[in-house]
This record gives sequence, C-alpha cells and structure tokens, in this order.
Amino acid sequence: MAYTYDYPRPMLTVDIVIVAGKLSPEILLIKRRNNPFAGCWALPGGFVEMDENLEQAALRELAEETGLVLPALQQFRAYGEPGRDPRGRNVAVVHFALLPQPIKVSSGDDAEAARWFPLSALPELAFDHAQIIRDFVASH
Repeated sequence: MAYTYDYPRPMLTVDIVIVAGKLSPEILLIKRRNNPFAGCWALPGGFVEMDENLEQAALRELAEETGLVLPALQQFRAYGEPGRDPRGRNVAVVHFALLPQPIKVSSGDDAEAARWFPLSALPELAFDHAQIIRDFVASH
C-alpha cells in the first residue's frame, strides 16, 4: 500500500547509548561511512523500518553497525529539535544499555569503525550526539 500525505513528515530514527564499566566508564561509538558527517564519530543508530517497533530498530542498528547483539534495550528520551539532521526533519528515539565492561565490537553496514571511548575523552561528534551523551550522563 502506498502512503500519500499532503503535509511533510519527519524521518524517524533511533540512536543507541551503550555505556560499559563503572570506575572508568566507556561509550560505544561508530565512525560514519556515509554523509552527512562521513568520517565523524557518532552514536550507533539509523532509520526505523516500516515493519519494526522502536526497540527492534535499535537492536538491529546496534548489531548491524557494531556487531553487538543484546537481548534488550531501554528507551531513554526522544530528540526532535529542528535542524538536528542536515538531511531534513528528524526525530530520534534514544535507547540505552549499561554493561559491566566493554565487549568486543566490529564495524559493519554503514559504520567505517566501531570502538569504545572513555566518557572523559570523547572525540568530536556528529549531529547532536554530544548533547545526547551529556543528557544521558547527567541522568544516570
């Protein structure tokens, strides 16, 4: 069935925050292969497909981009500030998991690389991902 609407609609995406360790926490990031922000570090994530719920989309994107397969994620917060994505109006629903320690990851799909970074030494991040991480850290 084709969908036709008279009004523009936002894109729906998921971003995933995975933090591991308590004493020296690290966060899982991917290096983007494609524009926008090709070559920049970002949270794993991507577009929600028509036949999946939000958690399924987040689990799928996490596995595709980092090789990390988890049984479940929790929903954190939604981000929908206009202008957060140069491709157009985008709303991201952020999911998260806390792990006792970093797990081996490997890049795939549209991620050029995947690795753990100390929360205290993050690289420059794409989109509004630095704000998402700040908000997450402040709330946990």
